[in-house]
Amino acid sequence: MPALHPGPDARATSAEPRLLRLRAFRRNRARLGVRARVTVTFGLGALALSATMAGLTYLTARQFILNERQTAILRQSYVNASLIRSALRSPNPDVPQLLGSLDTLPGSLSVLERGGQWYATSISVGESAIPAALRSEVLAGTPALQHFALRGTPQLVVGVPVPSVQAAYFEVFSLAELSRTLRILALALGGAALVTTAAGAVIGRWASGRALRPLAEVSSAAETIAGGSLDIRLVGEDSDLHQLAASFNRMADALQERIAREARFTSDVSHELRSPLTTLSSALGVLTSHAQELPDRSRQALELLAAELRRFQHMVTDLLEISRVDTGSAELSLDEVEAGELVRQAALAAGAGDVVVEMDESVASQRISVDKRRIERVVANLVVNAQQYAGGVSRLALEPAPGGVRLVVADHGPGVPPADRDRIFERFYRGQVAGQRGRGDGTGLGLSLVAEHVRMHGGRVWVEDGLGGENRFVVELPIRDGSGS
Repeated sequence: MPALHPGPDARATSAEPRLLRLRAFRRNRARLGVRARVTVTFGLGALALSATMAGLTYLTARQFILNERQTAILRQSYVNASLIRSALRSPNPDVPQLLGSLDTLPGSLSVLERGGQWYATSISVGESAIPAALRSEVLAGTPALQHFALRGTPQLVVGVPVPSVQAAYFEVFSLAELSRTLRILALALGGAALVTTAAGAVIGRWASGRALRPLAEVSSAAETIAGGSLDIRLVGEDSDLHQLAASFNRMADALQERIAREARFTSDVSHELRSPLTTLSSALGVLTSHAQELPDRSRQALELLAAELRRFQHMVTDLLEISRVDTGSAELSLDEVEAGELVRQAALAAGAGDVVVEMDESVASQRISVDKRRIERVVANLVVNAQQYAGGVSRLALEPAPGGVRLVVADHGPGVPPADRDRIFERFYRGQVAGQRGRGDGTGLGLSLVAEHVRMHGGRVWVEDGLGGENRFVVELPIRDGSGS
């Protein structure tokens, strides 16, 4: 009958579980950090080494002890067999007294067979206690020894034939004490292996911490740069990491130079655009003053041109403000004002004077130190954002916050998706929500300017869900003293 071999599909199917297990192992290993993997490696290495050494030590010690004990037992057995041979040659020997007078090792018992009659120094050990195979071999005239268990206790029996007096001498030795000693040795070596494993893991943890400390400094420096501080640099004190520090510093220099170049470009372009925009605005003003003399179609085109020009001017103004922030030339002009009055004035300037401002009495009279122009711009941008994308402002509120005050601008929704709640404060980000929430005719800079102005005040801004599907844009400002600290 021909042999059956699995086809390609069967082999692929059998290989899939192995591949899945390998992938799962790699995923689980990847979840461990470098320091944890080094610690585990040191621990496993120490365990393997200590277990090997403990096993070799135990086997060597066990073999040595058994050999020593067996040699002593054989020597003593042959000595006693010689004494018995001499004693049995005398007339009428007292065999029980003779067995009792023998010099034996502790824990050993003597058994003598003579003329088919058995004698023993203890009723617990006699002819039946000696293994039959060894008994037959010795009675046939061949010396022998054998390990066996008697009532659960390990024993060693030595049989010496004494043919000159038609006798056979047996000596049974208990190995219970030796077994106890070996168990204690095994436990001690096992404990030492565990201690060595723990010590290896501790050493691995310590060594990995020292080895990864420079990488932690690199990570900290990278986070600092990501936070906007581009002047951080690494000092390559470790010769092995000097190249890494040098590469990191070159990267930081290139990044700082590129950002500065882009910021200067944005600033220069924005400044250059102001002159033609001023000219266009003046010319548009002249045309607007004679708009009634124009045909209806030309008048509509003029209105569209005026709207786009205002939007363009607003974008250039925003770009100039952002370029000042990027180049570090933006400064706060702090004034000490009442929080409630500041919010009322900002809402009025933003065109939301018809919206009632809800104020908590504990913060309405709280004096805070802020740049009024920038805070008014924050409120104005949030109001414009609500008007363009969410049907207008539904509620303005001033609430207490830990260590400061909190301004809430709520709109009519719909809510911002959780995936967009951080990105909407990025520059020029409009995303899917722009098409869903309104006309989408903004510049994409309003909320990014809100975030920059709030950050300059040491505060933070975020968006969250409100009641009935509304959006809550929350601006949290700390209480600062008049020195700007």
